[in-house]
Amino acid sequence: MSSPDPTPTVHVNTSDGILTISLHRPEKKNALSLAMYVAMTAALRAGQADPAVRAVVMQGTADCFTSGNDIADFVSGPTPERLAPIFDFLGTISTCEKPIVAAVNGLAVGIGTTMLLHCDLVCAGESARFQLPFVNLGLVPEAASSLLLPRLAGSHRAAELLMLGEMFSAATAREIGLVNRVTPDADCQAAAREWAGKLVAKPAAALRLTKSLLKKGSTALVREVMTEEGKLFAARLQSPETAEAFTAFLERRKPDFSRFE
Repeated sequence: MSSPDPTPTVHVNTSDGILTISLHRPEKKNALSLAMYVAMTAALRAGQADPAVRAVVMQGTADCFTSGNDIADFVSGPTPERLAPIFDFLGTISTCEKPIVAAVNGLAVGIGTTMLLHCDLVCAGESARFQLPFVNLGLVPEAASSLLLPRLAGSHRAAELLMLGEMFSAATAREIGLVNRVTPDADCQAAAREWAGKLVAKPAAALRLTKSLLKKGSTALVREVMTEEGKLFAARLQSPETAEAFTAFLERRKPDFSRFE
């Protein structure tokens, strides 16, 4: 049974025990607007409350997961009220009790990569490309990635990905454990749904308890780190470095950080 789309850019469907949340803003490479965050959060919360939902699939379009946050939302005024939908989404996905499977095709930039740290299974198309460009924008990591990525990839590899902020491949994502499986691009979403179908067939209570046990040792710390990152992220949005990065992005030029200490 399908539910009405909360917004034209986020499609929500529930069938066969699987809640599928699809990002659909292809003209912007699925850049996440504040309205999209609100819609994703509402869908996850509804799925959590619905006993018919036993697994969640997060996906983008066939050629792009998400290019990250819509810069326009930040340029127009990054007030705490405007940032709240982002932090609400992160809090919701990080505490979701039901298993989450992600299907990643094309770009997965910024939060498109960090949200995967809160998914349970991740399938990537062979052409998928990941990036954590926070420092490049004068910002700091979010989604507790400063905690979870070093645990996953090791401190040196995490420093490489977060401090250099360069694009990396699906093969590298699998090597560091961010991705479970790499498939041909055309098979990625079907493979993720196949995983979700297997999860639906499992005992639901046992799955929830297993996920809880896997996260138990880090739940409080993730919340603490996410809060600290959020404060720094909000402060950095007001910094001259970030202003220069965003202006350069909009003007399609290379930013100049040489005058900032």
